[in-house]
Amino acid sequence: MSQNNIIPSGEDAWKTRLLIYGGVFGVLAGLGAAYILIKNAEREGRVPDISPGEGVQVGLLLLGLMRAIASLGK
Repeated sequence: MSQNNIIPSGEDAWKTRLLIYGGVFGVLAGLGAAYILIKNAEREGRVPDISPGEGVQVGLLLLGLMRAIASLGK
């Protein structure tokens, strides 16, 4: 009977750890950004209003950040 482990060991273990750490960091960064946005809106007494143009700007900024992170290993 062969054993199929859910968590890989050996060569592939670093990949799983990296995905988990990256996912946790992404969630924490997203929650932090949302918290800052909420606090700024409360301080100014308004409801946050993000335009589609601002959304595109943030998306492009995040793509640039991901490219910079990806080039760290080179």
